[in-house]
Amino acid sequence: MLLDIFDPKAPPRAIGIDLGTTNSLVAYVKNECPTVIADCHQTSLLPSAVHYGDRGDVVVGADALLRAAAHPRDTIVSVKRFMGRGADDPETRRLAPYAFVAPKAGDANVVRFGVAGRVVTPVEVSAEILRALKRLAEDELRSLGGAVITVPAYFDDAQRQATRDAGRLAGLEVLRLINEPTAAALAYGLEKKQNGLFAVYDLGGGTFDVTILVLDNGVFQVKSTGGDSALGGDDMDAILAEELFALAHRDARAATPSEVRVVLDVARRVKHGLTTAPEVEIDNPLGSVPATMLFTRARFDELVRPLLARTGTACKRALRDAETKAESLDGVILVGGSTRVPAVRAFVEQLFGKAPLADIDPDQVVALGAAIQANVLSGAGNPDDVLLLDVTPLSLGIEVGGGVVDRVLPRNTTTPAAARAAYTTQEDNQTGFEIHVVQGERELAADCRSLARFTLRGIPPMAAGLARLEVTFRVDADGLLSVHAREERTGIEQAVDVKPSYGLDDDTVEQMLIDAIDHGEADLDARRLAEARVEAHRIGRSTQKSVDDDPSLLFEGERERIAFALAHLEQAATGADPRTIQLRIDDLDTATKSFAERRMNRAIAMAIEGQRLDQVERTVEHAKGIEAAHGSPLPPPAPDDALASFANHPKPEVER
Repeated sequence: MLLDIFDPKAPPRAIGIDLGTTNSLVAYVKNECPTVIADCHQTSLLPSAVHYGDRGDVVVGADALLRAAAHPRDTIVSVKRFMGRGADDPETRRLAPYAFVAPKAGDANVVRFGVAGRVVTPVEVSAEILRALKRLAEDELRSLGGAVITVPAYFDDAQRQATRDAGRLAGLEVLRLINEPTAAALAYGLEKKQNGLFAVYDLGGGTFDVTILVLDNGVFQVKSTGGDSALGGDDMDAILAEELFALAHRDARAATPSEVRVVLDVARRVKHGLTTAPEVEIDNPLGSVPATMLFTRARFDELVRPLLARTGTACKRALRDAETKAESLDGVILVGGSTRVPAVRAFVEQLFGKAPLADIDPDQVVALGAAIQANVLSGAGNPDDVLLLDVTPLSLGIEVGGGVVDRVLPRNTTTPAAARAAYTTQEDNQTGFEIHVVQGERELAADCRSLARFTLRGIPPMAAGLARLEVTFRVDADGLLSVHAREERTGIEQAVDVKPSYGLDDDTVEQMLIDAIDHGEADLDARRLAEARVEAHRIGRSTQKSVDDDPSLLFEGERERIAFALAHLEQAATGADPRTIQLRIDDLDTATKSFAERRMNRAIAMAIEGQRLDQVERTVEHAKGIEAAHGSPLPPPAPDDALASFANHPKPEVER
């Protein structure tokens, strides 16, 4: 008999968790070597399945999968596909046998499952999986420290926040969220002691990531990342399931939840069988004609070819963003159980022109890397041995004048990072700033994803251009965003942690990037027009105010000429040609030039009257300072509130 001897005074041990779509794992560092934790059956893979019983009992793992066929609505599998998604997301309805519950008025727009007489969210389901992993680790280690949990690199803010919330709900101290490809590279780089430029091709059960990074003596610097948060082995299963329904002459849309679950389970077994055999024959799970069905690897390869093509598009974009080529790579690391499929490995070899590296178990490598990072963050490991430098997958910015986007943190910015930018007002007597935070690559805010809106109120009324708003964006090591705004003159400030209540819908991040390229020229034209209209509005309003304030300085016929130029500018601003607007602005400048000079001369004379020369010099320097401090003005204020809006400003200053 083997005795488990442990030190009751041993310090808590940090763990790394790979919260996967199909399977999940937990690992820790033992004798300076990352090790996955196995259960009493010596199995390290915990199926990511949760069954809810009629009596309130919850079953997780393999036992839950056994109940899936008989209780398809009460057994949730592949919950990772639903993390951070909206209740109206089409992805939630695709071949899913669940009972979805619509949110009530006032509730957050998140997916809800109706199970065994109650309602649960993906966060709660994921928390059950994490609790099971926590218990497994406690059986091995007795006392736990914090946990590092992995997420797909292309998870957005909502999906990352949902994962962190699930960890907290499970009773874990979440030390950090780490991108799955980065974790895999961490395990690979330290295990193999290799340096160089690598691509990590991560195809799991429900998500796909590709990351280009440099390994250099313990420094892991991500150059670019790409992928699709709704693409993985589950999609292969769904394609095979649809093929099986077709062979059985059945309409998948008319199938019962039990039939859908049974067929999906059979499709997964067929996929696994074709990984090692050229063909697989099965009994018809629907009990109809034909009695048996034959699936060949050649047919399967044909069915999944479009899915692999989607991964190839993301890989090429990641290489381009990293400003490198496939032939410059020192290796391609395979991650995720779906990379065991022969068609996937053949595709990767053809795409990158070299045989991929898969000598570390692709199912375990992410958990092993998470364990290494957890060991470092807990203080048990040497922090000098590992330095992770990740990047933001999408640009972050705010809506400015005319509805255009001002990018504060561009995509592929190394994280953690911060950037600040200064803005001012374009309306007199505004008493607040409305700040709209967006994420995406399009030029107009309406075409990007809205992350948060908040208002900075209580600003004393000032003339346009005098208020100065400084906005700071910070992205932490988990990839989560916080925004801080401060009005410089009054010191009034407000901060917000961006926590969206739902994730990306079928318009995945990858599609957002594609749209940015496809609509690039049109978006730039729209931006130029919006900015020209904002400038026309600002100049026109300022000119009219000057004429009304100082009519005595106008020469004969000058008021009429200015009014004529203002009318033409107003008419041009309603059109769709920014060049015409600029020409009308130039015409107005010509018409007001002499009048503006007379106003300036009078203002200077009044300012220096009775002052010594040194006082005059200080006044001029102060005026220059105010002029230099002003960013460009902020979108027109809401009609029922004096809220400021944003326009162009100097390039944001990025801190790392």
